[in-house]
Amino acid sequence: MKKFMTEFIGTFFLVLTIGLTVIPGNAGVIAPLAIGSVLMALVYAGGHISGAHYNPAVTLAVLMRGKCAISEVPIYLVAQIGGAAAAAFTAQFLVGPGTAAETIDVNKSLVAELLFTFALAYVVLNVATAKGTSGNSFYGLAIGFIVMAGAFSVGSISGGAFNPAVAIAAPLMGLMDWNNIWIHISADFAGGALAAIVFNMLNPDDR
Repeated sequence: MKKFMTEFIGTFFLVLTIGLTVIPGNAGVIAPLAIGSVLMALVYAGGHISGAHYNPAVTLAVLMRGKCAISEVPIYLVAQIGGAAAAAFTAQFLVGPGTAAETIDVNKSLVAELLFTFALAYVVLNVATAKGTSGNSFYGLAIGFIVMAGAFSVGSISGGAFNPAVAIAAPLMGLMDWNNIWIHISADFAGGALAAIVFNMLNPDDR
């Protein structure tokens, strides 16, 4: 239950911050800064309890890396998706619905989401699960900053979800067309899986 609550709360405030900064529009640099900052804070807050995934793609990567029991995966996914949905409805209540992009380039969005979800999961695995960085004090900063960098880099291309739970919440907030959700979910899970494969290849003795 502790892990469930931690993942629910963390995903809730991550998605709520996305909604409250992106829905109003014309946020400029504010949205990526706020999203990266809140994720950093939430990772520090919940890392010692649940690992602070707040992202089904990260949970997949941690599972494949061998640091999450498969029996716990449903708990993580339900908490993450539930937190994201609750945040989406809360954001709509506070600031109203957003406006989805009229067009989206499928190929560019797939590549952008896969690359930066890979980068996110790769960073998580290396700073939060590796023996060589065990006990470090910078893991939350690194994770928040990679999401911030991704939002700045490809937010205008794919929307910058890097997270299937965020992708599910985005249409609920009016920020994405439901017909495009498969792009994010497939690319994000693929990016998480690829990060775990690469990590395991580079760290064969870190089990």
